[in-house]
Amino acid sequence: MFPNPQDALPLPRLPSLEQYRKLAKELVKAWRSDSPDAVAEWADQWMDALARASGWDTFPNPARRKARAAAEVDDYASQLKKERSDLTLADAQFAIARSHGFVSWPEFCAHLDALAHTNSETAAFEAAADAIVGGDEARLARLLAENPDLVKAHSSREHRATLLIYVAANGVEGYRQRTPKNIVRITEMLLDAGADIEGTADVYGGHCSTLGLAATSAHPRIAKLQIPLLELLLSRGAGMDDGAGGHRRGVVFACIANGCPEAADFLASRGARIGLTTAAALGKLDAVRTTLEGGTAGQDEINEAFRYACAYGRTETAEYLVNHGSDFTDGPGDGQTGTHYTVITGRLETLQMLLKYNPPLELENTFGGTVLGQAMWSAAHGGDPDTYIAIIQALLDAGAKLDEKHVPVNEKVDAFLATKGSLPETKWYWYGEHPRKTKG
Repeated sequence: MFPNPQDALPLPRLPSLEQYRKLAKELVKAWRSDSPDAVAEWADQWMDALARASGWDTFPNPARRKARAAAEVDDYASQLKKERSDLTLADAQFAIARSHGFVSWPEFCAHLDALAHTNSETAAFEAAADAIVGGDEARLARLLAENPDLVKAHSSREHRATLLIYVAANGVEGYRQRTPKNIVRITEMLLDAGADIEGTADVYGGHCSTLGLAATSAHPRIAKLQIPLLELLLSRGAGMDDGAGGHRRGVVFACIANGCPEAADFLASRGARIGLTTAAALGKLDAVRTTLEGGTAGQDEINEAFRYACAYGRTETAEYLVNHGSDFTDGPGDGQTGTHYTVITGRLETLQMLLKYNPPLELENTFGGTVLGQAMWSAAHGGDPDTYIAIIQALLDAGAKLDEKHVPVNEKVDAFLATKGSLPETKWYWYGEHPRKTKG
C-alpha cells in the first residue's frame, strides 16, 4: 500500500525546499476546500509538474506512470483527511516526505540540503545509484575512487539500502528498478570495492539481502541475467538464509511467491532449504511424497502446497495433493483457491485435471471474482487469448456460470464470449480500475 519504498516518487533534477513548503501549504488548502475534487486536482498538478522537473516524462509509459502516481497520492492524502479533521501544515509536509520515500519531513529536508552540496556523501550516493541502474561503469568507478567509503553507505530513504542492493532492481524506489546488460560487471565492481554482500534493506518485512532481492526480482529475470547474478553473489559468499527474500520465509519460497521459478530451482540446487510448498511448486513429487508420508505437514501447509502446484502447472503433484487431503475451498487471505491459482497462470492441463474432481467454481475471491471471473481478468491483463478461450470453455463445460454481460476483456475473448451469450459492457471496469476523475 502506498506509500512504500518501491512507490517513492522521483525528485526534481533541482529540488527546491521552498517549492516543497509551498506545495505543502497548497495541500492544506485542498484539504480544507469544500470541493470534493480539491485533493485530486492538487495531486494532478503536482504530478504534472514533477514529471517535467524530474525527467519522468522520458521513462517508459510516462502517462500511465503519472496517472498511477497521481491516483496513489490522491488516495493517500484523501485517506489522511478521512482519518483526521484537524490536518495541519506538518501533516501535509509529512505526506509529501512519505510520498518521496522518507520517514519524516526533517529527514526529507536534510536529504534536499545534502543534495545541494555536490561534494556530500548523499549527493555521491544518489549519483552512484543512478550509475548502477544506468550501467555506467566509468561514472561508478570514478565515484567509488573519489569516496571509498561510499560503498558502505546507506540510502537516506526509508529502505536504508546500500548501493549493492540496487543491483537487485527490487525493494528500492521503483523508478530505479532497472537491470542494465552489464549488471553482473557492476556487481563485481561494488564487491571488489568492499560492498557488504550481506547488507540488507528494510523492505518486505525487513532484512532483505541483495541475493534474496535479486532472486525475487522480475527485472534481472526478464533480462536473462538473474542466474548469472545469483551465481556471482554465491561465489562471493552470499548466504541463503530464511528471510533473505522477505517476510521471514525461506528464500526459495520467496522466489516461487514472486514468479521466479528458475531462481527457486537454482537456489534449491545450491542447497537452499525447501519445504512442502516449494517442493510442490517445483514439481518435486518425491519430496512431496516423503513429507506427507512422514506425517509432519499440517492442513494449512498441504493446502498452500496444492495452490502453488496449481499455479506452476505441476499437474501430477497437484493431483497427488488432491488425493492426500488438499482443500479445494481453501483460499486464505485473498480467497484465491487452488483452482483460481490455476487460471491466474493459464494452466489449462492442470485445470482439466482439477475439473475431474468437481471443484467449487462459484467461490469468490476478495475482489469478487469466481474462477471464471478470475480467468477473464487474467485474459484481460496479458494472458494469451487462445489459452484463455480454452480455459473459459473448459469452465463453462464444467458448469461455471456466465452472466449476460461482462467487463470487457479483449477483442478475441469478447467475440468468443458473445457466442456464449455474454456481451461486454463498456461502462464496467475491473476491480480498482474505474477511471479516476481528474481536473478538466
